[in-house]
Amino acid sequence: MSPTPVLHPNDRTESPPVAAAEARTTAPLRVSAMAAMAHARLRTVSPDTLLVEVAALLSNAQIGVAVVTDAAGCALGTLTETLLVQHLGLGQASLFTTRADAVMTQHFVRCAPDDLLSDVLANMHARGLVFVLLVDDEGRTVGIVNPRDGLRALLAAGNDEAVLMRNYVMGVGYA
Repeated sequence: MSPTPVLHPNDRTESPPVAAAEARTTAPLRVSAMAAMAHARLRTVSPDTLLVEVAALLSNAQIGVAVVTDAAGCALGTLTETLLVQHLGLGQASLFTTRADAVMTQHFVRCAPDDLLSDVLANMHARGLVFVLLVDDEGRTVGIVNPRDGLRALLAAGNDEAVLMRNYVMGVGYA
C-alpha cells in the first residue's frame, strides 16, 4: 500500500483524480464556436480574378488573405498581401493582366469545425501560421481562423466559466 501524500498549505497542486474530474466538467471549445467570426474574415475570389481586384479586396479587409476558390467554394489556393507584393515587386506579375491563379500558393492548412480550437491554435503557433482555412464537411471554405480571433474566443469561453463560478459561489440563481 502506498503512503498517502502529505500536502503542505502552500502546495496548490491538484491530485490527478480532481484535475481529471474538473477537466470533464468543461467541454473543450471547438472551432465551430468561432464560425461566425471566421466567416466574417473570409474573402474569396475566382481563379480568373485580376490582381488589381484582389488588391482592392484586401485593402478593405481586416485580414490579409484572399482564398481562390472553384465554383463549388472549395479552396484552390490563397493569395496573401505579402505574396502579392513579392510578385509585383519582383516584376513577376502585373496588377492589370495577371490572374489570381497565376500567383496563388497551393500550400495552405485547413481545419474543421469539430477540431479543438486549442489544438488548431497550437498548430498555428508551432508552424508560424497567421491563418488557417475553416472547411466544412463538403470541402468548402467557410471561414478564416486567425490566432487573435481564436484567442478571443478562448478568453470569452473562459470568462463565461468565471462568471458561472462566481454566480455559484455567490449563490446567484441557486435555490
